[in-house]
Amino acid sequence: MVATVEKADLQIIKKMNERIIKNFVDIIIMAELRNGSLSGYDIISYIHNKFQLLVSSGTIYSLLYSLERNDLIEGIWDERKRTYKLTAKGKHNIDTLLNVNPDIRNFLTNFLKVQ
Repeated sequence: MVATVEKADLQIIKKMNERIIKNFVDIIIMAELRNGSLSGYDIISYIHNKFQLLVSSGTIYSLLYSLERNDLIEGIWDERKRTYKLTAKGKHNIDTLLNVNPDIRNFLTNFLKVQ
């Protein structure tokens, strides 16, 4: 019985973790772009390696295009691949999110670092 409860608890935790990551993937992307330009593939790999979650390329590229349309990131063709970097507006937005409210900052900082 105990092993079943533990397995069920792990499933609950895994599902909650996936939900949080999917809800905050735009913030995760912009926070990581503060460290430098990344391609869509690099972002998929980063999320997979850091959070052990495989996000589809369609999800990531759709989000990247949305962030680009909103002038939060800029896509640049680098030989055969497109890399993305934060715009001034994107940097301002992510800095505001991470620095305005101490509770939000602590949650996001811990979430981005602990994983």
